[in-house]
Amino acid sequence: MDNMLNKIKEAQEFLSNRISITPEIGLILGSGLGDLADEIQDATVINYKEIPNFPESTVEGHAGELVVGKLQGKNVVAMKGRFHFYEGYSMKEVTFPVRVMAAIGVKLLLVTNACGGLNPKLSAGSLMIINDHINFMGTNPLIGKNEAELGPRFPDMSTAYDKGLIDLAHKVGEDQGITTHEGVYLAISGPNYFSKAELRMIITLGADTIGMSTVPEVIVARHSNLKVLGISCVTDMAIPDSLESISHQQVMEMAKKTKPKFISLVKGIVNEVSL
Repeated sequence: MDNMLNKIKEAQEFLSNRISITPEIGLILGSGLGDLADEIQDATVINYKEIPNFPESTVEGHAGELVVGKLQGKNVVAMKGRFHFYEGYSMKEVTFPVRVMAAIGVKLLLVTNACGGLNPKLSAGSLMIINDHINFMGTNPLIGKNEAELGPRFPDMSTAYDKGLIDLAHKVGEDQGITTHEGVYLAISGPNYFSKAELRMIITLGADTIGMSTVPEVIVARHSNLKVLGISCVTDMAIPDSLESISHQQVMEMAKKTKPKFISLVKGIVNEVSL
């Protein structure tokens, strides 16, 4: 763990020398949603390859850039692309950027993803505010020796997603005429999509959406005492009895179609949030 602390410090010092502001809001932009980072003003763009100890994003739709600047007048840092457990990275590598965000001053993490819909009230193109999650990835980023400097040994996840931020997201959506849903996101390791039998099982467990990210980042964010808001962009429906074969390209195409209202919603939330 001491090595982890050193790695965080190295990345923190590198970024502190490259940026002139202290970001308060961290944004993790999922598949096909990275264009929101283009809305950031006075931006400093840093390739992940330049940042000490950062992994490299290998998935289509994830640009692999850290963008620091102002969004709606707030100081932000955005990950234009994230890392996934299925890429072969350890959970600590997947969540390393969240540690670095906390180290450079972030207080609120807004995490997004493209996902499959399980609840029939949803449809392709729906935006769902996450109110809880199920970790079905078979592991946890906090496994191993705990360092008190990073957070408590047993962090509470019963209120991982901030209720005030959830209410704000719905309010902004209503003000903009954007329908927002709310529900539970379940994370699997991937990289394959689930079978029909597996989907029936997780629907029984209470999941409304399914994806391959987000939960590890949220666990580490809460361990780091960051407030969290999660937004899922439903790119396809994964209801077993009507399940059709899906490709990553189709996921990207639907995320692209949903992008305008997603960007509008996030910008509205950032504009109104109090830190």
